[in-house]
Amino acid sequence: MTAFIALAVVVVIVIWAVALYNRLRTSKNEVENAFAQIDVQLKRRHDLIPNLVEVARGYMQHEAQTLEAVTRARGEAVGAADKARQQPGQAQAMGALMAAEQALGGQMGRLMALAEAYPSLKADARMQQLSEEIASTENRIGFARQAFNDQVLEFNNHCGQFPDLIVARLAGFVHMEMLASTQSAQERLAPQVRF
Repeated sequence: MTAFIALAVVVVIVIWAVALYNRLRTSKNEVENAFAQIDVQLKRRHDLIPNLVEVARGYMQHEAQTLEAVTRARGEAVGAADKARQQPGQAQAMGALMAAEQALGGQMGRLMALAEAYPSLKADARMQQLSEEIASTENRIGFARQAFNDQVLEFNNHCGQFPDLIVARLAGFVHMEMLASTQSAQERLAPQVRF
């Protein structure tokens, strides 16, 4: 009888551990899926940038250094996104991605500011269309980042709560990093209107 009770306890513990492991695995898969949504939008933006640079190049012959800086920043962002794609949620990969995307955003802002000085470029239909697509993509990235961060939070909560943390540590599930906004605090401020 005692052996039967011991066997029943072992079976219950195994079933409990398997259920917790499956919940953690599902949560990790949801994080990876959420990052894939960010990745789609990052690829879209990265693919739009060379077209934008080519349109601008025709008008901005004297701004070659700015155009090269945008192209270089795009290359770094693509590389960081590739690494993050392989390890979504991993602190180093997320940090490198945020830094590369922030640098790219800064260069793009500089390009758009310079474009303001070229009325014919500003009026170019392709430039307007590409600018609108990039702005739309930025919004989509923001929504996808929020969904990713929500999934990371849920995963981290599962991994940090007892008794899940026991199974998480035994199975090698580690804390994941959220993806912060690539905009600076100054860029996120609402514009001030003064009369």
